[in-house]
Amino acid sequence: MTGRPEPWEAGSGPVAGGKRHAPATGRNRDAILAILRGALPSSGLVLEVASGSGEHAVHFAAAFPGLDWQPSDPDPAALASIAAWREEAGLANLHPPIRLDAEAPWPVERADAILCINMVHISPWAATLGLLRGAGACLPPGGLLYLYGPYLRDGVATAPSNLAFDASLRARDPQWGLRRMEDVIAAADAQGLRLDRLAEMPANNLSLLFRRRD
Repeated sequence: MTGRPEPWEAGSGPVAGGKRHAPATGRNRDAILAILRGALPSSGLVLEVASGSGEHAVHFAAAFPGLDWQPSDPDPAALASIAAWREEAGLANLHPPIRLDAEAPWPVERADAILCINMVHISPWAATLGLLRGAGACLPPGGLLYLYGPYLRDGVATAPSNLAFDASLRARDPQWGLRRMEDVIAAADAQGLRLDRLAEMPANNLSLLFRRRD
């Protein structure tokens, strides 16, 4: 399996009805939402790649009732959790989850915006390349690709907590780990995606907003 295995933290995991809970979601969702309010289109389809527990999908679909929200994940347990959260939320604009492996051919041919939260560092580099390739193929001119997570940056000191996190990820899987932001930007550019905005986020994370070139 490729894509993003969910980094369940202490105190997280299965809850009633097959739902999973990732504590980081509650800590970052409103900060992410503030960025998305000025970046997403007013209507259309938003594809969320590597939706994990499904908690972000519910939160954002509720905040943007004019957008159709399509969650996805490669992991069957995550898909079951997304479906359980969706059923409980009862949101008309939140679609049933689909299986999507970032490295494999995508089951979605077009999306008006694409989100991917906390996947790039918790997956092989090939998954990031697949994400960028898929986004370049699916997005219309001007379409948004939003990435969130921790990155290494040239000329910027890395927080000790991020260095420790990077070491722990690589100990779990040598193919995981924090990526150089500059490498991600270069790989995105090769797929017709230009960096439109960088936003500093809480807990030493970044929001990277790319736009599909005309």
